[in-house]
Amino acid sequence: MSAVDRTIRPADSERRAAKRRRRGGVWRRQAIDGYLFAAPAILGLLIFTAYPVIYTFYLSFTDYNIIKSPKWIGFANYREMIFEDHLFHESLIRTLYFSALSIPLTLGVSLIVAILLNQRIWGIAFFRTIWYLPALVPAAAAAALWRWLLNSDFGLINNYLLDLGLPAPAWLSQPKFTIPSLAMISLWTGLGSTMLIFLAGLQGVPTHLYEAAEIDGASWWNRLWDITIPMMSPVIFFNLILGIIGSFQAFTVVYLLYTPTGSGSAGPSDSGLLYLVYLYRNAFQYFRVGYAAALSWVLFLIIMGLTFIMFRTQNRWVYYETEAS
Repeated sequence: MSAVDRTIRPADSERRAAKRRRRGGVWRRQAIDGYLFAAPAILGLLIFTAYPVIYTFYLSFTDYNIIKSPKWIGFANYREMIFEDHLFHESLIRTLYFSALSIPLTLGVSLIVAILLNQRIWGIAFFRTIWYLPALVPAAAAAALWRWLLNSDFGLINNYLLDLGLPAPAWLSQPKFTIPSLAMISLWTGLGSTMLIFLAGLQGVPTHLYEAAEIDGASWWNRLWDITIPMMSPVIFFNLILGIIGSFQAFTVVYLLYTPTGSGSAGPSDSGLLYLVYLYRNAFQYFRVGYAAALSWVLFLIIMGLTFIMFRTQNRWVYYETEAS
């Protein structure tokens, strides 16, 4: 090796090392800039989401009424909830009843409306807008509207029923009609967004499948059952999960529908005492914050359990096109 080679090689290695240092400095600056830009979102997640979740988990094991400091009582809240609190069981049963009514009703009607709105006819954009408008109505306005529509004396729904010679129920004053009334309102408020998701899914179904089925002489029912439903099953599954979560978190309409009456109850004989309404009552009327925190964690576990069951059973009825071999 010549003296020239011994001189050039150390110089090359020094240049490569300097280049690596410069590149490393650029990467560090980019990483720092990235963390700085993401810092508001990260801090918001930690302060407004992670910390409340952890703190409510701690409060669920305490006796806390806002005025005094939390007092550790272990699993006493959960034991009372499961073995002593009959209102907990009633609110859970009513919520399950509400979910069993509202979820299939909303999914079925939304899918039918989406199929009708997927036709290529003049003015279809106008009809899509009209069907979606209820999703934009504020909850307070929706509650006021339905309090008038369901009025037993001069409500529009009962007027139509009487004109048809049908009985006119006391929707808001008879306990047996409370949950069906809430399911009806849930359908009206939730149809727009659910329909929109179904409509997007329908427009992704390949048209050649319908053309081939029509050539083979398939009826509209066969095309619906053998093509539309299987191809839409992932979208149905998605809306089903959202429906489960939303039905167990139903609160606003119940609260706004019955609070203006001044009774302080959730409908006649507390027939509208859904789970989240009972949670709110414990937290902000009885000031049993520790017990309300325990209720919130039980609600979380229920929703997680139902969601887990849905995901475990989806292979039996959800069809994904990419899985076809």
